[in-house]
Amino acid sequence: MKWIEATEQNCPIAQSLAIFGDRWTLLIIRNAFTGMRKFEHFQKSLGVTRHVLAERLSRLVEQGILEKQPYIDRQQRFEYVLTEKGRELLPILMAMVEWGVKWTEADPPNFNQLMG
Repeated sequence: MKWIEATEQNCPIAQSLAIFGDRWTLLIIRNAFTGMRKFEHFQKSLGVTRHVLAERLSRLVEQGILEKQPYIDRQQRFEYVLTEKGRELLPILMAMVEWGVKWTEADPPNFNQLMG
């Protein structure tokens, strides 16, 4: 059977995975929920290459999950803020936290930090 592009499948799970189902995207969204906004902070926190991070942030902006906003203290610098669409991902992240705490070796996160 040939793999069909997720975006071509009439399945909400497949189409959602096409948006945020790769290695870094949900971690970027997680960090945005903690209040992280600046490119260099995402990069330092995740250890992701600049190229990959720029690609993921662009896709999240294109999909309406993050909004790219200039910030005042430096020219040509932007911060990334969750949109309403992005904030609606919180229950998904919380479900993943619950599952991960139950079924993996991970420690529970500080929920206050995750809520921003």
